[in-house]
Amino acid sequence: MNNLLEETKYIMRKYGVIADKKLGQNFLINSDIIEGIIQGANLSKDDLVIEIGPGLGTMTKYLSQASGKVICVELDKKMINVLQDRFKDEENIEIIYGDILKIDLQKIINENCSYKNVKVVANLPYYITTPIIMRLLEERLNIKSITIMVQKEVADRIVANPNNKDYGVLTVSIAYYSKASLVLQVPSIDFLPEPKVNSSVVNLEINDEIQKKVLDEKTFFSIVKGGFSQRRKIFLNSIDSILIQYNIDKESFKEILKEYCIDEMVRAENINIENFIKISNKVYEIVVPNSG
Repeated sequence: MNNLLEETKYIMRKYGVIADKKLGQNFLINSDIIEGIIQGANLSKDDLVIEIGPGLGTMTKYLSQASGKVICVELDKKMINVLQDRFKDEENIEIIYGDILKIDLQKIINENCSYKNVKVVANLPYYITTPIIMRLLEERLNIKSITIMVQKEVADRIVANPNNKDYGVLTVSIAYYSKASLVLQVPSIDFLPEPKVNSSVVNLEINDEIQKKVLDEKTFFSIVKGGFSQRRKIFLNSIDSILIQYNIDKESFKEILKEYCIDEMVRAENINIENFIKISNKVYEIVVPNSG
């Protein structure tokens, strides 16, 4: 018998909980998967864990046992009541009602500065996965890692390599801020209710190694986003509007590609992040002397 399944059903009955499809609520019912997530996050008692969308608190209790403290950020008031009742006697679990896209995460981190590391762990709702990930990364919070369960198709895009249809803006953007790796696959049968898609867990180890190589972040992301804006076109054509914006003609841009041994017929999905950096840095070097 799946004890976690029975426990989940019991809690749902006890508190009158019905999974809210609009909030993407699917409750994990496989303890092996939870253990795998904790291993993937490499948790210790020195860690403060920020758990996004804890729901019924199924993973929360495991996180609290593996870390120093867990701060749960939950948007659903019904779940807040469940969490507060379940963990009222747990000293290392704090529950916050709020939207992860709006609350002051840095303030929360600063108020818990006694912990050596801050790690985010979450089973993210599919409909809002990318905005949450990018907020955590773009704000450059004092976070060591992010371990998240996402829709399998999103995970494939996050960890994709060049020359792959899944490789795109999301891949490069995440690689700019972190090193992504696949932790484990999670079939739909491991959830209640069972979603129509499978999931994957990915780990993002935050670092600024790539950022240090980029001369101008705005130029870098303009080149990347422009390149993928029309995937079927070659990079040179899909980036046409960006070149106009930077006042660079196509022939000059061809020379940039040639300098770095990049075929002018290449598509964005064939360009690795190192070459995106070289291209954007060269564009920036050309534009800056002429900007004054």
